[in-house]
Parts: sequence; C-alpha cells; structure tokens
Amino acid sequence: METINEQQVLDYQRIEKAIRFIEQNFRQQPKVSEIANHVALSEFHFNRLFSRWAGTSPQRFMRFLTKEFAKECLSKSDNLLHATFETGLSSTSRLHDLFVAYEAMTPAEYKSKGAGLTIQFGIHETPFGACLIAVTPRGITDLRFLSEDTADAVTEEVRRDWSNAEWIQNELITQVYIDQIFYQTTSRDVPLTMLLRGTNFQIKVWEALLRIPFGQLVSYDVIAQHIGQPKASRAVGTAIGSNRIGFLIPCHRVLQKVGGIGGYRWGITRKKAILGWEMSRSS
Repeated sequence: METINEQQVLDYQRIEKAIRFIEQNFRQQPKVSEIANHVALSEFHFNRLFSRWAGTSPQRFMRFLTKEFAKECLSKSDNLLHATFETGLSSTSRLHDLFVAYEAMTPAEYKSKGAGLTIQFGIHETPFGACLIAVTPRGITDLRFLSEDTADAVTEEVRRDWSNAEWIQNELITQVYIDQIFYQTTSRDVPLTMLLRGTNFQIKVWEALLRIPFGQLVSYDVIAQHIGQPKASRAVGTAIGSNRIGFLIPCHRVLQKVGGIGGYRWGITRKKAILGWEMSRSS
C-alpha cells in the first residue's frame, strides 16, 4: 500500500515553494537553475525532484501552469464537457474504476448539524500537503487541505458545522479513504460516497464538477451552461467556492473564461500544483 512518507512531504513543500517563485517572477521567465537555487537544490537534484513528484520535467510542468496553456484547454472544453455529460463520469480519470456517488442531506438533516451521526476524522499528508478528512457510515462529509497556520481553525470549523455529531479521531479508519482517493491503493475498498449539504443549486454544480475529466479544464461559464443556467456563472463560482470535499469534487479544474487561474478555497498555489500534477499524468 502506497502511503505518504517524509520525503514526499518535503517534495511537496519544495514544489509549492517553486510554484510561488514562478508566480512572482514569471515575467522574467526564470531558468530552471534559478528556481532550483530558490528551493536550495542543485539543478540536477531539482530535475530529479520533479520527475519523482510530477512525473515530468520542470519545463513541461511550468507550461501546464501558464495562462496560454489554460486558454488552449478551455478552447476545447465545451465539446469535451458536453461529451462527458452524455456518457457520465469520465473513464479517463485516475478514479475511473471507483464509483463516486453522492447522497445529499435533507433540509432537516442539514438543520440538525449532525445530530445522531458519528463522524470519524483524521489528519493526513497527501501529495498536496496535509488535509483533514471526516467520514460517516453514509459518506465523506469533508476533505479540506490544511496549512501549518490553519489546521486548528479548519478543524474547529468542521466541528462547528457538525456540532451535534459525535466526533472520533481515528486515523486508522480515515487512512483507508486517503489511500483510495489519492493512490487508488488500499487494503480494502471503501465506498466513496459523499454526504453533501447545500442548496439544490450548489449540489447541481458539484455534480457537474464530478463529470470533468481528469487533467481537463473548463470555465465557470461552461458549468453554468451545462446546469441550464447560462447567466449564472457568478453564482456557479460561489457554489464552487463552498465545496467542502476538495480533490474528490474537483473544483480545481474550473478556471476563468479568459484562462485566469481563478480562486481556490485552499490556495492558488495548491490549485496550480494539483493541475500541473494531473496534466502531467493525462497527456
């Protein structure tokens, strides 16, 4: 079973630092040697880091993060998403052999704030930094990425959302979900259902996100069109920003129409890292 180790944690931290450096200096088109120096590695070892973490060269990875590449992807997204909607969840996804279902809460369940539910949660390292995951017998309620200065606040926020539930920290249980979500390897399969709470509009948007193929990008406008509300792109953006189940509901695959990266609840740098990682594995 593949699980995260200290070297992988360090790899992501260096990738994150490299992406921030690129963001700040992209107009100067920094050389790989400059980026390597910024993360305190030789150019040789920096190239090895990328091949180990991203599965591609630094130059190619950086292309995935450019606005022009995003615009190129978005120019194809209309037909792509239409076909995906016709056929259901894309078989090109790394999750292609997993059935990702969702089970929305009723208004009464939402109002009860988890009364009668037992929620098991854990904090784990992933290829994209630490995350908190919370699960119930009915499904995953939260998967939220953390940073060093937000871990306590995010944990408290999740608990507050489900203030009437019984909370149990149990990393042995939640690790099985992490292995299956990020690596598709686990000692036993668990159903990746999701216990969503939100308005009908939000749930419709989140369902649309589940149909975006792995490594592909669409715009807020395209999502609005495919849920039958073409003038609601701003509301679509708000619904995407309210997503509580990161990565599995792939809100990171939605960009601004002009190719801008757009927002991300867990940080623009992390969004770019996930997108570059996905694209390097789908091309």
